[in-house]
Amino acid sequence: MIVDTLAVVGAGLIGGSFSLALKQAGAVRQVLGVGRDPVRLTVARELGLIDRAVDWAQAGQADCVLLALPVGETGTILRQLAPHLKAGTIVTDTGSTKANVVTAARAALGARFADFVPGHPIAGSERSGPGAARADLFQGRRVVLTPEPDTRADAVVTVRALWEAAGAQVETLGAAQHDRIFAAVSHLPHLAAFALVDDLAGRADREEFFRFAASGFRDFTRIAGSSPEMWRDIALANREALLAELDAYLAALRSLREAVDARDAEALLTIFARARAARENWTMDS
Repeated sequence: MIVDTLAVVGAGLIGGSFSLALKQAGAVRQVLGVGRDPVRLTVARELGLIDRAVDWAQAGQADCVLLALPVGETGTILRQLAPHLKAGTIVTDTGSTKANVVTAARAALGARFADFVPGHPIAGSERSGPGAARADLFQGRRVVLTPEPDTRADAVVTVRALWEAAGAQVETLGAAQHDRIFAAVSHLPHLAAFALVDDLAGRADREEFFRFAASGFRDFTRIAGSSPEMWRDIALANREALLAELDAYLAALRSLREAVDARDAEALLTIFARARAARENWTMDS
């Protein structure tokens, strides 16, 4: 057993899967659920994701608290939780952006910031809610921790051990580097998928487009089924890095448009072949 009691704020896909995995691994004795939606907490308890629903005061007495919620809510939740944290309680999160989360945690936790371990599991689904949780979600997947220089070393060790017990491979990055990387490989693809589906949905003859859309469209746009609220928060939280990636992508699209307009077959072939080779190398290594 790694910790006796875990409190999960947000027992949905990520928080619920983390809980299930740790329960199966015998890494935690009991899991408490806390949140604003009693119906969701009831469902989470019925599904075995949590053992019981508690209030903020009880959650603060857990050995570790996991925040699995939209990044825009981090500061508000930590301010509610902070007065109730017992000495030594570790707090960690699962947010897709890290610099803003670190800033919010410093402001909300004050001297207790050393107990906060920023984290980001690189796993998920377009599905959400307690019913989407599964124990193998993190198996073989990467989790990035972005501890600050003043983060307690033993807190990082504990959070790493919990994620490894859930089946994940844990790596560390600086918060700014994390945000720059994930703006390109995660946040931008989601925006691109949302934009394409929204564009087609706004056309008068949209039914015709969707009727003939096949597997390529389905694969590309799958992530447009993700939570709009969550991705709104991510886009705003990682604004600067995402704007840089949007500009780079728009430049790449302009190059493609120019090549198509000029009937430049050689330029198109070069771009497509280079992209294919890069993707094949990535899939072989991953």
